[in-house]
Amino acid sequence: MNGFLKWFFAFMSEMLKGYAEIVRGIGSGVKQIFNIKNYIEIFKEYSTDFGALGWILSILAIIIVVAIYVLIAVMIFLFIRKYIRFRHSLVSNEDLLEEIALLQRRVMKMAKEKDEIMAMKVAQMGGTGTMTLPSGQTVYAGGEGEEGAPAPVAVGTVEDGVVQTTDYRFSKLIEVDNFYKTYTPPEYDNEITLEGIVDTFRNFACSRMHLYYEPKTIRLFIAGMASTKLIILQGISGTGKTSLPYSFGKFLQVDTTIASVQPSWRDRTELFGYFNEFTKNFNETEVLKRIYSSGYNNDVNLILLDEMNIARVEYYFAEMLSILEMPNADEWELDIVPNAWSTDPVNLDKGKIRIPQNIWYIGTANNDDSTFAISDKVYDRAQPINLDAKGVAFEAPDTPPMRLGFDHLDKLFHEAFDKYPISQESLKKIQQLDLWVIEKLRVAFGNRILKQMNFFVPVYVACGGDELDGIDYVLATKIFRKFESLNLAMLREELRELCTYMNKLFGKNKMNESIAYLERLQKLF
Repeated sequence: MNGFLKWFFAFMSEMLKGYAEIVRGIGSGVKQIFNIKNYIEIFKEYSTDFGALGWILSILAIIIVVAIYVLIAVMIFLFIRKYIRFRHSLVSNEDLLEEIALLQRRVMKMAKEKDEIMAMKVAQMGGTGTMTLPSGQTVYAGGEGEEGAPAPVAVGTVEDGVVQTTDYRFSKLIEVDNFYKTYTPPEYDNEITLEGIVDTFRNFACSRMHLYYEPKTIRLFIAGMASTKLIILQGISGTGKTSLPYSFGKFLQVDTTIASVQPSWRDRTELFGYFNEFTKNFNETEVLKRIYSSGYNNDVNLILLDEMNIARVEYYFAEMLSILEMPNADEWELDIVPNAWSTDPVNLDKGKIRIPQNIWYIGTANNDDSTFAISDKVYDRAQPINLDAKGVAFEAPDTPPMRLGFDHLDKLFHEAFDKYPISQESLKKIQQLDLWVIEKLRVAFGNRILKQMNFFVPVYVACGGDELDGIDYVLATKIFRKFESLNLAMLREELRELCTYMNKLFGKNKMNESIAYLERLQKLF
């Protein structure tokens, strides 16, 4: 042990001597640079041989050298001052962000407490009116009467959990109830096929709306509807992201409900509305009205979330994302209000609204500095469709709109699932690709994506597409998109190997969408 300690002491001493030499060397260098006395002696030694020109040049050289050192000193000073200011600003911003976060938590806590208190009051009094307690005391609501006494309005009692009242809080939804009392369903076209829908809509959009779509784009859109209730249309501006669902609604003679997302959206109230405790009315949105009315009809209903990522999708659409993931559609319910009133709309069940199956949410997304990145949680539950090219004009016969019932569309989807399932050969290749990606890149496909693929590809084929093209598109938009979160600068070789492996596995010129995307990733990173 003593031998080891002696060795270790000698070893560390020798190393520290090296550091000391470095410090000493730097110090000696600085001392040598600013040895003014030595410079004066050298100048005296050589100045005796100077002529007039030598004196002028020597003075000029001294001035230039001094100016350079002054400039270096000024630059160091400015750099230090800028760094101090930047650090001070950064610390101040961090303190400000912490203070804002603290205030937000307090506001949320107070809002929650307020909602709980008001919910209790509403449950007891039915929002407005009076309630007679078991002790015989009467609770008044509705302001003050004469001489400051409480002014009772409508009497509210609770029977079987329902507040009995004469007040109405859902004006728009009750209008929907009244409309459907005398509603006569239209005659739907129950003979058209999925491929027929693609061709007819393409001709309609061209002849009636002067919008030009490739058949593949429409196939992807309809196949996306078969695989999920949330579709994300993304790409550069001007490629028809908004006009596609808008024109499809016109084609079906059921206008698409457009919700223009705002940067201030932080929760679901902006999308579905909220109960105003002061007016005792529910502020209903057009989205809520469309969801409610969809439960009455057999139409194909579309809700467009325009510029959906200008606010964080995970904030205002979080509850709907969770609901759409439930395997049992009977459990697709959204809590609107905490209690039930006797005057509530007919199809509002104890303050909950059913999310019908005949409704889809279409989001448009731009990727620029003004928008937020869409998280994997949202992408996994949605079907992205890339619209990167401007439509090319073509000639089409004048085509009128049509009526398509949800029951018939759903029937066409299930017929496609049975008639065009993904072949066993393709499934085997997908499994091999999954194992390769897991081994090389540590990314797995996931059961949800495979399930969506089993819905997407058959409908894409039924719309007139090719099986491998459908698989290729899902891989590019749902699987390989996840690679963006990896350190791709260190994985260029693996991406090249993946392109080669896919050509070998599926055949050359078969997986063009995926290979083009992987090659684009190699260039970007």
